Amino acid sequence: MDELDLLKKDWQKQESAYPKLTYNELYKMILQKSSSIVKWIFIISILEFIFWLFMAIGLKASGINKDYEGLQSDTGFIILSIISYTILAYFFYRFYMNYKTINTTDNAKTLMENILKTRRTVKQYVGFNLAVLVIGVAYMMPYALNHDESTRALIETAQANGDILKYYVGVAIVTLIALVIAIGILLLFYWLIYGLLLRSLNRNYKELKKLEV
Repeated sequence: MDELDLLKKDWQKQESAYPKLTYNELYKMILQKSSSIVKWIFIISILEFIFWLFMAIGLKASGINKDYEGLQSDTGFIILSIISYTILAYFFYRFYMNYKTINTTDNAKTLMENILKTRRTVKQYVGFNLAVLVIGVAYMMPYALNHDESTRALIETAQANGDILKYYVGVAIVTLIALVIAIGILLLFYWLIYGLLLRSLNRNYKELKKLEV
């Protein structure tokens, strides 16, 4: 018997020493891990919403956004806010239902489908939040240019000097840079939090595919 056969024989002995899990036992383990991950996605999304809500309340209480108080009574802003909160409520509902559905799944194929649905929901949620940021900035900038006292003073000075076009170009460039930085920070946050959870969920999906082979 050559060395390779000896190694194979030794490996088979070691493998038999470990307990072998049945299909149902492996499935239950993957189901439990997947359910826990989706539950945390739901919890983190709620905590994220609460964080931004407290940030908004804190800014209002501190008076930092005093120049934007009139924006809250603007019809367009109110409509955008209602639409945003409605869509957010829908995502919270979807995260909760994904958790409930996965928690009661009774076969590997359905669990795989629910994992894919959860991944799509998270990606849509991230895309929605980024879109809200861009739309919010695009809506607030004209308001700031027309209502903020310091901004109006700068505009009047630029007009008097004949540099109004240069001023608006500068504002557009600074706003764009700030927006890119803000999107980068948000993407990093989502990658660190939701990205890690989705990668764990993806590993579970791959394990389920092996079970189905």
